[in-house]
Amino acid sequence: MCGICFSLCSTDADHAAGRETLDELFPRLQAATALRGPDAQETVHLDVQQMRLTFYASELRLRGDAFIKQPHTSAEGNLLCWNGEVFEGLEVQADENDGAKLFSALRCAETSQDIAQVFGRIEGPYAFLYYQRTSNMLYFARDPLGRRSLLIHHPDATRPYFLLSSVSDGAHPEYSLDEISTEFLHCLDLNRLSASGDILELLSCLSHIPRVSEGVDVLFGQPKCVNRILPDDPPKVKSLDCIPPHLTLPVDDLITELDRSVMLQVQNIPRRKNAVGEARVAVFFSGGIDSTMLAYLADRHVAPEEPIDLLNVAFENPRKIAVKVEGNIGGLPKREKKQKLREPLDYSTVKVSYDVPDRLTGLQELEELRRLRPNRRWNFVEVDVPFEESRSARATVEALMFPSRTVMDLSLAIALYFAARGIGQTRSHPGAEPETYTSPARVLLNGLGSDELMGGYGRHRTAFKAAGWQAVIDELQLEIVRIPTRNLGRDDRVISSWGKETRHPFLSLSVVNFLAQLPVHVKMDPRLESGLGEKLLLRLAARKLGLVEASARKKRAMQFGSHSARMAPGDGDRKGDLLIES
Repeated sequence: MCGICFSLCSTDADHAAGRETLDELFPRLQAATALRGPDAQETVHLDVQQMRLTFYASELRLRGDAFIKQPHTSAEGNLLCWNGEVFEGLEVQADENDGAKLFSALRCAETSQDIAQVFGRIEGPYAFLYYQRTSNMLYFARDPLGRRSLLIHHPDATRPYFLLSSVSDGAHPEYSLDEISTEFLHCLDLNRLSASGDILELLSCLSHIPRVSEGVDVLFGQPKCVNRILPDDPPKVKSLDCIPPHLTLPVDDLITELDRSVMLQVQNIPRRKNAVGEARVAVFFSGGIDSTMLAYLADRHVAPEEPIDLLNVAFENPRKIAVKVEGNIGGLPKREKKQKLREPLDYSTVKVSYDVPDRLTGLQELEELRRLRPNRRWNFVEVDVPFEESRSARATVEALMFPSRTVMDLSLAIALYFAARGIGQTRSHPGAEPETYTSPARVLLNGLGSDELMGGYGRHRTAFKAAGWQAVIDELQLEIVRIPTRNLGRDDRVISSWGKETRHPFLSLSVVNFLAQLPVHVKMDPRLESGLGEKLLLRLAARKLGLVEASARKKRAMQFGSHSARMAPGDGDRKGDLLIES
């Protein structure tokens, strides 16, 4: 993984003021980008036809044995900034770097369609920037699901420069950043831009290259559409203990597909010097079915002598404490309620506890994992976040997650920020005294994606009640379409600020495509009660593996399970889609 930061500006005297602004802005973006790649950083400057191009990349070495410094460059003048992982489609040996192998493949590609085919044949999270010297073209894109961040600023009259960056420096008047679309590969024709003589014409010099061309077979160009066959009163599952015949093969296939995805994402992670016996893999762990499945499957592929860290975050939430101390004031008259909210909270009568819902289910599930996989050292990392610490970190988190800036964005981002930091405590057994611990793992597994793919949200049950199976199918297709525009870029920016990388086994395009082609009633059954019907296929798979407790747990959103949402007294009525206050 790496961080990417790129700027393009005119060397024309008319834009001298813009260059001065850029010269002040770019080092701040470089500093933020360097956090993502602490192992190496490099800057390359190119002067191309009255334009100055600056490429900066930082490197987090998670593939291969050799020291790699980005940007990748060639004698022909080509250049690649690569922020990603190739898990399928390109043969990469354990001692090889995937970015270097990808650069070799790109150097053999001549046309825009050739370049699109290179990326259409690889699976993994990525964002990239590729300069092809012979054509004087600049290509950039994110993977089809948007698992890596790449932000864009288009030049305007007051800010006449072009920016691409993995991260932002928070809200600033010097740029207007947006996530780039994942629908296409993007191409900037530098010859055409130069001929126009005006950097403000840049938008007209950008073109979109389809990921999939007619008659060209690319397995990973885009996610497949969901199976639209309507079920005809399929038999109901009566118990997770008994897999009906029509689900036997899909359950086995799901275990196989997900196991392979986990294997590809945890194998061959370079061991840092003098780090024998340290964890290289961690899981964002709530004790829910998604994170527990990933932890269980990771145990199959992580070296047996290494621990696996289970990162479980809990927040001190004054609003929750206030309810304990004073009772629920929601029913009080408005004036009395305002007076109560203004009064400082008296902590003297209450002991601050971090026994939030995710902590309790996490500890329960830890014992199930220890029973099933007793030879593994499971480090359950209790990441406890005092309110003052979370409040102090708020400005940092807001800057990292920008341009995402809703109340819900903040409550999720701050939970991931502290969980990814990995500073907490562990216990050797229940009841043991805690020992301080900082997780050294640089690969963090995330269970995001299963709800979207297998009907895990309440809206899927609501759709069924409103309009039957057809509405559920339509909603599941919308889920796949919406994945690139939701939270993945934000999460990448926040987690990577610690020099760590999040990976999503459920969002491997191989897993996504496998689940998309299954009939809807195989994946879920909204006719069944809560805790059984949603993500039915995954529940049956977990039960088959022996994860009895995890298989029956109901979904709980991270911000509520960790108590990272609505922390201040008076926040209870704030809606998640409200913009945060500047």
